[in-house]
Amino acid sequence: MNFFSSSPVATVAINLRPRPGSWGGANQWTTQLTRWLSYHGWSVRYDLKKIPDVIVMTHTGLAAGTTFGVHEISELKNKHPEIPCLHRINDNDLRKESSTMNTFLAESHQVADHTVFVSKWLRDYHATHWFDTSKPHSVITPGADPRFFHPIGNHLPSPSEPLRLVTHHWSDHWNKGFDVYQEIDAWIAAQQSPNYELWIIGRWPKEIRWKAARTFSPQSGEKLAALLRQCHGYVSASRYEPGAMHIAEGLQCGLPLLYHPDTGGTVEQGVRFGMEIQDDWGVTLPFFAQQLPELRDKLLSNPPSGSKMAFEYHQLIQKMMTA
Repeated sequence: MNFFSSSPVATVAINLRPRPGSWGGANQWTTQLTRWLSYHGWSVRYDLKKIPDVIVMTHTGLAAGTTFGVHEISELKNKHPEIPCLHRINDNDLRKESSTMNTFLAESHQVADHTVFVSKWLRDYHATHWFDTSKPHSVITPGADPRFFHPIGNHLPSPSEPLRLVTHHWSDHWNKGFDVYQEIDAWIAAQQSPNYELWIIGRWPKEIRWKAARTFSPQSGEKLAALLRQCHGYVSASRYEPGAMHIAEGLQCGLPLLYHPDTGGTVEQGVRFGMEIQDDWGVTLPFFAQQLPELRDKLLSNPPSGSKMAFEYHQLIQKMMTA
C-alpha cells in the first residue's frame, strides 16, 4: 500500500529564483526556503504561468533579478483575490544611501496580505516612513545554511592562542565598517601584542593598507565557514544593516558578536549574543575576551539557523492559506 501522495501539498510562487554560488542574503534565503518547502512536499515555482496557491514576493536591488513583481501579482489578484501574498522586506534607503528603495517597497506592498521584516529595527524604520504597523506583519530573523555554518570544530582560544576576531564582506563600501576595522588593526599593530588577531575575509577599499590584519580573498559556503570556525569572535561595524546574513554566518559558527551601535538590525543579535564596541580598544577587547565563554555558551544554546528561518516562513505561509 502506498501511504505517500504524489500530489504536492500546495504550490507556492516565489519571485526570486535561486542561483548557484554566493549572491547575497536574498539568494541564500530563497535557496533555503525552496529546499525546505520542497522537502515538505510543496511545489515551488518562480513564475505565475500557472496559478499558485500562495505568492512570496521579495526583491533584490530595485527588482533586478526577480522573475515577477507587483504589477504581475496585481493582475493575478484582480482575477483571484483569494490568493494570499507574503511580502518579505530586507532593505531601505538609509543603508543604500539611495532615494528610491523606500518608495519601491511601499508601492510593492500594495499587493501584500502579510509583511515579513528581517529585523524589528527595519520594521520600525519603515513605520516612520510608510508602513502601517496595524497591518499584519512578522519579524523573521535571517539564518544561514546549517549544512555549512555550524559550530562543530570551533573552540574557545587556548591559553597559548590569541583572541582571533573576524569579519567578512563581499562589498568594499566604507559603510561596511572599514573605518572601525582599521582602528582595530592599528591598535593591534601599535600594541605589538600576541594576544589579539584580526582576520579580514573578502574585499575592502583599495585605499586601505592593513598593518597587522591577516587577509583572505572572498569566500562562500563551506570554505567561508571553515575560516570562520578558526576564529573566536565576529566583529561587525556595517552601518544600518536591515538584517545581515553575514551576522548569521558568524554566529552559527559559534562566534559571539562585537558590534557597533549604528549597525541597525545587527544590534538585536548583538544584545543577545555579544557586546557593543566601546570607545577604547584597550578596554573593549580585554573585556570581550573575558566575557567570551559566557557569551558563547548563550549563543550555542539558541543560535540563529537557516532551518529555523525556513520553518517560520513555512508556518506563516500555511497560516495565511488557512485564514
